[in-house]
Amino acid sequence: MIDKQTKVGEYIPTAFPTGIITDDKGIIVGGSNGMTLRDYYAGKALQGLLSNSSLRKEILAQGGCASGWLETSAWAFADEMIKARSK
Repeated sequence: MIDKQTKVGEYIPTAFPTGIITDDKGIIVGGSNGMTLRDYYAGKALQGLLSNSSLRKEILAQGGCASGWLETSAWAFADEMIKARSK
């Protein structure tokens, strides 16, 4: 999966790649590059955010994930981890 912020030709680090399977003509017939590292980091950040019981209660009190705050925060953490990784 390539996320929306990926530019054509940009190196995309991935998590859990399984490799690309090609036929004898070099046509891709299977395999997977895995999820992007950004997706992986966002999932981990989301897991951490949801593990905080006080924060979880606040999220539920505000109507759950409808505001988009939780998802936006997870992606923001992922972006910062990607930046820190490239230093």
